[in-house]
Amino acid sequence: MDRREFLKKSFRAGLFAGAALTFGRYGELFANTAQNNNIPYDLVAVRNGEPAQMYERAINAMGGITKYVKKGQRVIVKPNIGWDVIPELAANTNPELVKAIIKSCYEAGAGSVYVFDNTCDDWNKCYDNSKIERAAKEAGAKVVSGASERYYQDINIPQGKRLKSAKVHEQIMEADVFINVPILKNHGSAKLTIAMKNLMGIVWDRSYWHRNDLHQCIADFSTWRQPDLNIIDAYRVMMKNGPRGRSEADVAKMKFLVMSDDMVAADAAASKIFGMQPEAVPYIQHAHNMQVGNMNLKQQEIGRIKM
Repeated sequence: MDRREFLKKSFRAGLFAGAALTFGRYGELFANTAQNNNIPYDLVAVRNGEPAQMYERAINAMGGITKYVKKGQRVIVKPNIGWDVIPELAANTNPELVKAIIKSCYEAGAGSVYVFDNTCDDWNKCYDNSKIERAAKEAGAKVVSGASERYYQDINIPQGKRLKSAKVHEQIMEADVFINVPILKNHGSAKLTIAMKNLMGIVWDRSYWHRNDLHQCIADFSTWRQPDLNIIDAYRVMMKNGPRGRSEADVAKMKFLVMSDDMVAADAAASKIFGMQPEAVPYIQHAHNMQVGNMNLKQQEIGRIKM
């Protein structure tokens, strides 16, 4: 084994050791964990299952998909499909999770389900190589493009401090139900990509955000419209070189899923799974201060499920 291969294997071993440590501290990650299964949880964290299985356990613990999706409604499921890479690199949301969510929406009586993202790489390649387009269509969803400015409409953000307006994809404007399905991963500029950061995929001009205090812009936009439900994919987690990643050596298989209708709480919980304190991610703190949601997990009723 040459030196490069040795270092690569050693790094991967370190990632998985870190993941194992997180699993071992599972009860400590989320203080005030609810023990009564009849409590309507504010947040559910599931670990050690496959994506579709963890989703089913989480949505049942949150009160069922019919709590969020009613008969005949138009639903938008917004994964991260930003990168032209395969699922094993963990740059995009797990396609099996996306498929399970769509199927459950139709089981709840949804009239239509749409899937899209404003991708960073070529959108056709992202949709294809992420396997999300195939999974979504197999579940009956309509997969649409986010690659043209003509799909976006102007909106105002009255509570924004740095971001006062944006152009938002028409599917968000027309949706009755908005389900946000980010993947948890490292990000060079934002530190972490989670629920609030995933909303950058529903706007047209993201360059302004990067030039004008990215963290504050993420928090500002979160005041406009919050998703009805946030489902964070932490099955495979990119630990470094995000948001695109370079190889599977960057990835730890953590087998987690976090679900909440509070974006700030969901991001706070996911940051702890990653190994960071929520206050170390400025946009989480900003959004908490702007009362978008509550990052204080000690004040949440949290259901944790180990499969």
